[in-house]
Parts: sequence; C-alpha cells; structure tokens
Amino acid sequence: MKSGFVSIIGRPNVGKSTLLNAIINRKVAITSNISGTTRNIIQGIYNEDGYQMVFVDTPGIHKPQNKLGKYLNKEAYSMTKDVDVILFVVDIASGIGKGDLYILNTLKGLDIPVILVINKIDEVTDATILETIDRYKNIYPFVEIVPTSALKFDNIKRLIEVTKKYLHDDVQYFPTDYYTSSSLKFMVSEIVREKLLMLTEDEVPHSITCYTTLFEEKKDITNIVVDIIVDRESLKKIVIGKNGSMLKQVGTLARRDIEELVGKKVYLEVYVKVIKNWKEKEKYLIELGFIDNE
Repeated sequence: MKSGFVSIIGRPNVGKSTLLNAIINRKVAITSNISGTTRNIIQGIYNEDGYQMVFVDTPGIHKPQNKLGKYLNKEAYSMTKDVDVILFVVDIASGIGKGDLYILNTLKGLDIPVILVINKIDEVTDATILETIDRYKNIYPFVEIVPTSALKFDNIKRLIEVTKKYLHDDVQYFPTDYYTSSSLKFMVSEIVREKLLMLTEDEVPHSITCYTTLFEEKKDITNIVVDIIVDRESLKKIVIGKNGSMLKQVGTLARRDIEELVGKKVYLEVYVKVIKNWKEKEKYLIELGFIDNE
C-alpha cells in the first residue's frame, strides 16, 4: 500500500473545503461563500485499492485580527511540515493576489513538493487558464500544476492521480471505511454553523461559533444539544430572530443534514449564549476546541 498525508493550503475563500469534499466524494468540511469559514484542521481520508491518502484541510492563511486568527494561522502553517505533498489552492477568478504571493514565499524554504491547484476554472476562459499557468510557473517551482473546478468535480480524478506520485509511506493509517477523522460531535457543531453562515450575513458569521454539549445516541433517536456562541447581545437577537424564527430555521435545516450523517432520527436543541470577545480569550478558545490545552 502507498499512503501519505496531503496538506491543502491557500488564502481564505479559494475553495479548499469544496476541493476536499470533491476528492473524498463526501461532505467532510462545511462550505460557504463567507471568507474564513474553515476554523479547524479537518482530515478527509481517501481510500482506493493500494492507496490511502489523508487530505488535511486548513484554515485560510490571512492577516489575523484577533487571538483566534493568530491560532488559525499557526495551525495552517503547522500543516506545511511533516506532510508528503502540499496542494496550494488558488482562485483563478480573483487573480494572483498578495495573499497568494505571501504564502508562496513562506513555502520556499521547505523541502516538500508543492502542487499548484488552480481552482474555479469554470468561471473563466481557456485563455485565462493558460495565462495563469504561465504566470505561476515563473513565481514558484511547482512539481505539478492542475486546473480544477471543485464545485463541478472537474479534473478531480487527475488531481488524485498526480498526488499519488508523491506518497512515501506504506502503512494504513485508518480503516478503509473511514472518510474523516473528525468526531460526530464536531461535525454536528459545524453543520449548525454552516446553516448560520447560510442564513445570516455581514458581521454575524465571523462572530459566532458552535459547540456540541450533548450527543446521546439511543436505539431509534439521537439527542443533541448545540450551543451557538456569539460575542454580544445584539447578535444574539439576530440569531434568535423574531419570535425565534431564525433559530427555528437553523435547527430545521441542520437536523436534516445531521440525520443523514448519523443515519437515524435526531432530536436537536439549539441555544444561543453570549461570551464577550470569545475570540480573544484563550480559556474559551481551549474550551471550544480551537487550541490544545497543553
């Protein structure tokens, strides 16, 4: 068996999580059009006869605005080490930005092969794709360049085949029926957060997080309680909505996905709590699972 770890990095909102889901062909990471959706290291496990690849989705590398942002950058950078190959994902539709160049500059000292994944090619012309490839060739010595549309599953098989060439291990890290290393509790929290990202806008998505406080499996039903954490009272009112309408909609949409995830009926309770400046407080970053309590 050939196996290895593959890190997916890039600036926020280039489609890293959508790419991971396309590779695994399962919903492993939540997605939205909100920049900075991914806040945790998420592993998707690709299994094929003779191969096992652990793809690691990372938070988008960005200029941090708070303590949480600093930890997320640290986590993302940590995943550029001790891996077999790096997939550097860019959004072709937005062009080559300062963020892309900054990340590439940090990779120059690494002795790890980097594959350039030019994503969202469904949004541009063939001429733009060729022009972008030429420009990136002059910026960094990529071992491979693969244009993709993760949303349309375009060229994903080719990306998988190319990545296989850089695997170095011969051990099976996970059972072949595993598709992620994330716990069900974590995935439930993320599903609730995804629905909030979908239904809210502006400042709300960046000011919330979700935490599963109860996950109780019974024979015919799973009882779940999720806390939605916001950083001020005004946002609590928005998340709850008039007569609880927003919270009810979030719960209804989330429950459908969670039932599909756990394979049985779900009784879901969702509460909103205010923790002022939670993104700046290490105690809560530890409690909410963003950083290890060492």
